[in-house]
Amino acid sequence: MKRVLVMLAMLISSIAVYAQIETPVTWSYSSKNTKGDEAVLILTAKIDGGWHMYSQFIADGGPVPTSFKFTPSKDYELVGKVDEKTPAHKGFDQTFQMNIAYFEGKAVFEQKIRLKVPSAKISGKLEYMVCNDQQCLPPEEVEFTISATGTPKTADATVAPAVTDPKTAQATTKVDSTSTAAHATTVDTAANDTVSKSGVTPITTHENGGPTEIKSASTWGIFIEGFLFGFVALLMPCIFPMIPLTVSFFTKRSPSRAAGIRKAIIFGLAIIGIYVIFGLGITIALGEDALNQLASNAIANLIFFVVLVVFAASFFGAFEITLPSSWATKADEKADKGGILGIFFMALALALASFSCTGPLIGNLLVEAARKGQYLGPAMGMLGFSTSLAIPFTLFAIFPSWLQNLPKSGGWLNSVKVTLGFIELAFALKFLSNVDLAYHWGILDREVFLVLWIVIFTMLGFYLLGKLKFSHDSDLHYVSVPRLFLSLTSFAFAIYMIPGLWGAPLKSISAFAPPMGTQDFDLSVLTVGGGSNNNNQASAHTAKKYAGIFHAPHGIDAFFDYEEGLAYAKKVGKPVMVDFTGHSCVNCRKMEANVWSNPDVLQRLKGDYVLISLYVDDRTELPESEQYVSKTTGKKITTVGKKWSDLQASTYNTNSQPYYVLIDHAGKALVQPQAYNPDIQNYVRFLDSGKQAFENQKLTMK
Repeated sequence: MKRVLVMLAMLISSIAVYAQIETPVTWSYSSKNTKGDEAVLILTAKIDGGWHMYSQFIADGGPVPTSFKFTPSKDYELVGKVDEKTPAHKGFDQTFQMNIAYFEGKAVFEQKIRLKVPSAKISGKLEYMVCNDQQCLPPEEVEFTISATGTPKTADATVAPAVTDPKTAQATTKVDSTSTAAHATTVDTAANDTVSKSGVTPITTHENGGPTEIKSASTWGIFIEGFLFGFVALLMPCIFPMIPLTVSFFTKRSPSRAAGIRKAIIFGLAIIGIYVIFGLGITIALGEDALNQLASNAIANLIFFVVLVVFAASFFGAFEITLPSSWATKADEKADKGGILGIFFMALALALASFSCTGPLIGNLLVEAARKGQYLGPAMGMLGFSTSLAIPFTLFAIFPSWLQNLPKSGGWLNSVKVTLGFIELAFALKFLSNVDLAYHWGILDREVFLVLWIVIFTMLGFYLLGKLKFSHDSDLHYVSVPRLFLSLTSFAFAIYMIPGLWGAPLKSISAFAPPMGTQDFDLSVLTVGGGSNNNNQASAHTAKKYAGIFHAPHGIDAFFDYEEGLAYAKKVGKPVMVDFTGHSCVNCRKMEANVWSNPDVLQRLKGDYVLISLYVDDRTELPESEQYVSKTTGKKITTVGKKWSDLQASTYNTNSQPYYVLIDHAGKALVQPQAYNPDIQNYVRFLDSGKQAFENQKLTMK
């Protein structure tokens, strides 16, 4: 057992070669003379992608804020406090469960000083903390020295001796980094003086123009998905039979058992390296901006649909997706040369030869990683996938006796492929639904989608029972217990979806099915009266813009045009909730089905607010008179979706959905906006705080 643990530790440590000591922030320092005896110290933090550093103004109970402490000296005196020249992004942090101000990419801090000598060296210490979606690094303290020059006044050069009381020095030189929570959550409406085309005061700016929301989906989640996909790939007919053959190669053709184990570990690492390099290639080829846009891009969703249908057909046995045979031949030739390079090409030959089975899985995984918009998503997905593949080959080479416990190859391997084909076909419909919603084709409404899923999973149940047979399937003489349980699960899932044809919410699949607004017949609205809203009935009698193509869930009487909704809110004297959403936004559907449906939340949405839902991925053409060139991107805005996407990016400096903003009649945020958070009580508090801020504002105006 001890040897097992040692070898596992060696394997894990070898895999961890990708993890190095993290130094995601690099500091640089400079100064500039502003006038006479005044100068400005400039402290610049360059922050690696995927990491964020925190503002000075963080409430207690959260991460360590950035702080500065200058060493007292008779050569200068501080003027004011450190100023954050780079506007901080603000949002609700799931890790710390609080609103937090943070920086991404770059942060510039400036401290004014008054010189008492022609030149001086200003020293001190700064402290900061950084986090990414997976981890937070311990706070780090950095010493700095900055040279500054100026022309001091004569009087100043002879007075103001150095402070000798250490307590006084600390009190006067350390920046106040424990500002109140109210300051930490106050929306900065002065960060940009311009007003967008829709009349909303922008909150923050971002010089890189990238997304500002802390990602709700961790790249480690993609790694886990990849690991599970890799495990499924092991059960495919192109890979499973290769395990004993490969292990036999290492055990029989090595001069010693230790040499065989060493070669097996190198083989496993080579598999990981090959797939991770492939994932990094996808990332580099697409770029971060493209990955962030894929989730809401209708053309990309249509391509994803076609790709998954092709993969499903391949799994059903219609054809095999193979790479050029010359690639595998060349890899085999180089594998015969031996040594580490030969083992690498042996792993490459396995990857190429098994592509007919792994290709659809890899494609599905990359589609999922790209859909989530994570920059390192494809690489992390491939790391998980290859790790799951590599570990069995390595472990069986270390413990060849385990091979006796493996099930024998047979027709069940092809059954795994066909089962995955049904599942891929079902998921392909989700991407087609996204396109259908974006272009308003109306061919895949909610009940049509559910009917197709019911049929797919019913057919899967019959297949598992042996009632359906494909060309590569073996005769099924009896039904095994695992097949029986899987078929029961598939039938039960199909039956579960049937009430959805009459309007049942089906919360467990709300992220995949089209929204309730596309349902032609909703029995819940007819029986419960969800289609009416007593508090907003006046607006129902007016012809609302885009009401023919958009529909709010749960009978909420929403607006779909910003200006129109704001005008109505002024008329009825209610605050506004701006809902930045999208047809292809999975988390938007989850929030609507699981949070908005809650009676406490729904009551507030219907009675306390005027809801304005803005679909950022809609393809409806704007009239020529409403088209314009974005001041943020310089691109021409020609569709409804682009208009609202530009509004969100230019005003709130984020392009992720869902994004909820509570505003007053002047378009100013009442409280800090929120993104995806399925905590119902949090959402209730969010709505209540916005209403209270609006009421306080009205009292102040009186």
